[in-house]
Amino acid sequence: MNLTQQYKFYTLDVFTDQIFGGNPLAVFPKAQGLTDEQMQKVAAEFNLSETVFVLPPETSKGTRKLRIFTPKVELPFAGHPTVGTAYLLSYLGEIDQPEEPDTDLSIIFEEGVGLVPVTIKIKQGKPVYTELQAAQLPEVKNDAPSIQELAEILGLEITDFREDQYSPQGVSCGVPFLLIPLQNRTALGRINFNRDRWQHILGKAWASAMYVFCDDPETEGTHLRSRMFAPAMGITEDPATGSAATAFGAYLALRHPLTEGTLQWRIEQGLEMGRPSILEVAVEKHQGEIREIRVGGSSVLVSEGTMTIPLVR
Repeated sequence: MNLTQQYKFYTLDVFTDQIFGGNPLAVFPKAQGLTDEQMQKVAAEFNLSETVFVLPPETSKGTRKLRIFTPKVELPFAGHPTVGTAYLLSYLGEIDQPEEPDTDLSIIFEEGVGLVPVTIKIKQGKPVYTELQAAQLPEVKNDAPSIQELAEILGLEITDFREDQYSPQGVSCGVPFLLIPLQNRTALGRINFNRDRWQHILGKAWASAMYVFCDDPETEGTHLRSRMFAPAMGITEDPATGSAATAFGAYLALRHPLTEGTLQWRIEQGLEMGRPSILEVAVEKHQGEIREIRVGGSSVLVSEGTMTIPLVR
C-alpha cells in the first residue's frame, strides 16, 4: 500500500502589488514530516525560483524555521522567499498579530545563514509590506573575470560595461553574487546569456550568480535596473532577487561617500521577463562602516492548493 499525506501550499507573487508581476513563490506553511529529498523533489515539481517549507523554530528567538529550495539546490538564505513567507504567515494569521491596530510586527526566521529579522507593516489589519534585515554583513572578493570574459558570457560588447569605481565585484550577505555594471538599460536588454561560456568561466567560481545592473531605469521613482542569472541554482533568469539586492546594497554603500546615516535605493527588476518587480533597499552606515542592510517589498497571494506527497517508509 502506498501511504500518502496531504500538504497545504500557497503561491504568491513577491516584490509586486499586482498579480502576475514580481517573483512567484510557493510556500508550505506546515511542512513537518517532509524529508530533504522530498522537499527537493517538490521544489523541482513547482520549478519556481524558490519553494519554502515552514517548520517550527529550533531556538528561543525564532518565530519559524525556513527551508528554502530552488529546483536544484537548498539555499542558506533568499530574499523573496523570506519576504513572501512573512507576508503569507501574517495574512493567514499563523503568527501572533499586534494588539494595537496598524502596528508593525517583528518576527525572526531561522534560516541556514542564521537568524533573519523581518518587519511586517500592517494596515487595516492586513500585511501590506515586509522587510528583511540581512543576517550577515557583506563579504567581498575582488576576483571577477575580465570584462572580455564577462562580455562573452552576456553576449555584449566591451563598450557596454562601465569601468570606473563601479567595476565588477563579488559580494555576499549569505549568498554570493557577481555584481556587474552596464552603461544603460539598452545594453541590459541586449543580454544574450551564453551558458557554455558561463560554465567555463564562472561555473566553479565563489560568485557564479550574475547580477547585472545599470543606473538607467524606466519606472518612475526607481533608481536602478537589474537582471539576475544563476544557472548553478537552476535559475535561468530571476524576476526579483532579494538576496542579491542585499549584496547590491552593500556594493553601492561601499562606494558612497556618506559615512553616517541611511542610504536608500529603489530597484526595478524583471521587466525583460514581463514580470515587473520593485525592491526597496536601505543601508545603515556608522563611521563609514556598514552596520545594517534591509530589503523589502509588497506581496500578493495568488493561489492555494493541496499536494499529495508519498510518505517515506
